[in-house]
Amino acid sequence: MFTGIITDVGRVRRVEKTGDTRFEIETSYDTDTIDIGASIACSGPCLTVVEKGEGWFAVDVSEETLSCTNLDDWREGTKINLERALKIGDELGGHVVTGHVDAVVMVLHQETVGDSTRLVFSLPAKYAGLVAAKGSICLDGISLTVNEVGDDSFGVNIIPHTQEHTTFGTLTVGRRINFEIDVLARYVARMTEVNNKK
Repeated sequence: MFTGIITDVGRVRRVEKTGDTRFEIETSYDTDTIDIGASIACSGPCLTVVEKGEGWFAVDVSEETLSCTNLDDWREGTKINLERALKIGDELGGHVVTGHVDAVVMVLHQETVGDSTRLVFSLPAKYAGLVAAKGSICLDGISLTVNEVGDDSFGVNIIPHTQEHTTFGTLTVGRRINFEIDVLARYVARMTEVNNKK
């Protein structure tokens, strides 16, 4: 489990395509404190550390994960939002994030509003009823508050701190973003579906 509060911006240093795809990621984390088998959220998806060295760790990604996320866009030099898994007693600063990406959405519009940046993203019809104004959403691993929701889009505001400490400082229109709905919305939707069948 994660909170969507980014604690490092890593960088892909190597991509190796074999049966699966292996990404080596540079990080400022003390890798001595990262166990092999540990979970790290990498721009949204929860990935398993399979190898590590000083200042880097590696993860293996299946074709299934590549097809459901934007990880197929990663190249050497790509910057990645990183968050280590929660420990009991950690501060829950964002919202509960599972690291299970629901879809890939696209940046449709970007504008400066005061010191902040307003971003509008596409919204797949399948998830339109699960995104609510003033609710939480996770985009590329970042916990954000939804400002408004339309039929096929939703908007968020990015404050300067988020721009400076995540990959959203270099976001551009047309970029594909990992999208995870609020886990509470997921379970409410499922309960509603089950109750409607009774």
